[in-house]
Amino acid sequence: MNVSSITKRRLLGACAALALGASLLGATPALAQQKMKVAAIYTVPVEQQWVSRIHKALNAAVARGEIEYKFSENVSNADYERVMRQYAEQGNTFIIGESFAVEAAARKVAKDYPKVSFLMGSSGKPQEPNFAVFDNYIQEPAYLTGMIAGGMTKSNVIGMVGGYPIPEVNRLMNAFMEGAKEVNPKVKFTISFIGSWFDPPKAKEAAFAMIDKGADVMYAERFGVSDAAKEKGKLAIGNVIDTQDKYPDTVVASALWNMEPTVDRALKAVKDGKFKAEDYGSYSMMKYKGSELAPLGTFDKKIPADLVKKVKDKEKAIVDGKFTVKVNDSEPKSTL
Repeated sequence: MNVSSITKRRLLGACAALALGASLLGATPALAQQKMKVAAIYTVPVEQQWVSRIHKALNAAVARGEIEYKFSENVSNADYERVMRQYAEQGNTFIIGESFAVEAAARKVAKDYPKVSFLMGSSGKPQEPNFAVFDNYIQEPAYLTGMIAGGMTKSNVIGMVGGYPIPEVNRLMNAFMEGAKEVNPKVKFTISFIGSWFDPPKAKEAAFAMIDKGADVMYAERFGVSDAAKEKGKLAIGNVIDTQDKYPDTVVASALWNMEPTVDRALKAVKDGKFKAEDYGSYSMMKYKGSELAPLGTFDKKIPADLVKKVKDKEKAIVDGKFTVKVNDSEPKSTL
C-alpha cells in the first residue's frame, strides 16, 4: 500500500468521523426543528379557570419536548382576528383558543389558512376542512359536586354566581342543581350572572348578596365567590379548577376539567397529518378522563360518610355508563 493510499484512507476515515460527530451534535437542533409550532389566543388572563386548563395541557406538551408554544392573553374581541391571522402567518400549524364571541371572524380566518389546524372553544359546529371545536362538557362532576352541596347545606339555600348564561355555563349549573336536588329535595337556589368572565370583585359582591339571603353554600363558577364565602364563614363549591389549597376551610369539592385528552388527541392528529373538522367535546367527559371530581382533601372527614358513599356510587355509575347526566343548556332560574 503506497503513501497516497494510506493518506486517502485516513482522509476518508476522518471525514466519516466528522460526519458522525456532526450528526450526533446536530441531533438536538434537528429534533427542535421537528417540534410543532403551536399558538393560543385567550380573551382573559391565563390564570382564569377556563383557559388555565388549556394552558396547562399545552405546557405539558412543551415539557415533553413535542411543541413550541406561544400565546396571547387578554385579547379583545375586536383584536382577535388580527392576532389569529398573525399567528397563522408566523408558521404556527396548530392554533387553539375560545371563539365564542368571535365565531364569524375565527371561522373566516380558518378558511383563509386551510393548511393550519384550528381547535376552538365554540358552541357551533365544526367547519370543513380545518376548524374543529371543543367545549367543557364537565356536567358529570358538576352533578357530583351538587350532591355534596345538597347534603352539606344547613339552610337549604345555595347561591350560584356565573359569568354569562351561555350553554357552557348553563349545563354545569343545571347539572349541579339536579345533583343537589337528588340528595336534598328541599334545596332552593338563588342565581345571578355578572356579565364578565373575569371580574372577581363583582362576583364577590354578588355572592355577598346571596349569603345575606340565607345561602350557606356557594357555587363558585367565577373567581371571587370563594373569597366571599371565606369571609362570611360559608362553604363553596369549585368549578373547572381545584382551589382548595387556597381555601382549605371553604372549598368543599370541585368539578375539574382536564384538557389533556382533548389537546393531546388534537396534537397527534396534526402531527400525523390527520387533523380534521370534528367536535372534540366528548373528550371532556369522565370516561376519557377529561373531567373528574377533585379529591375531597381537607373535607374528607367533614362530609358525612353516607353522603360520600352516595357520591362515590354515583361516580362509578357514571363512569360505567349506568347513569347519564343530562345536558341541559337552558338558562337556570332562581327557585328561592
